[in-house]
Amino acid sequence: MATTAAGRMLARQLQQMQSDKDIPGISCGLVDSNVFEWEVMLMISDDVKLYGGGFFRARLSFPPEYPHMPPKMKFESPVFHPNIYPNGEVCISILHPPEEDKYGYESAAERWSPVQTPETILLSVISMLSSPNDESPANVEAARLWREDPAEFKKRVRRCVRESLGED
Repeated sequence: MATTAAGRMLARQLQQMQSDKDIPGISCGLVDSNVFEWEVMLMISDDVKLYGGGFFRARLSFPPEYPHMPPKMKFESPVFHPNIYPNGEVCISILHPPEEDKYGYESAAERWSPVQTPETILLSVISMLSSPNDESPANVEAARLWREDPAEFKKRVRRCVRESLGED
């Protein structure tokens, strides 16, 4: 199946995640048998404020340089969130390349490092859903509503949750 070191590592990490029952709410599989493209389903538990109860589909796309370079993550389900671009791409520090931030916003320690795994990425994204960082937003409108109109923000998020369940 996977002949490169990165491919073998990803195959092991996928197998481990699929057999680990200690990670509730995360389901992963390959897209077209390609170990570098993962289909992910995040089933957000009800105790996660805002997005609780939602089933969000996403894709992890790993580069050939993995684990030295981070994958990209993109939601295929609509997710209204300050750290998710309107096109679904996730903007979170651990998915940024391991270099100094030219804007001085993130320290190198917050960015990608080879010790990260698909599991730590997905757990970080679930955590990010609960506590957005509105200081450098990927979705400016979501960040503005998060700060200035929490009721409207929650309304938009609940709509995303309903859509994720096929209710809209």
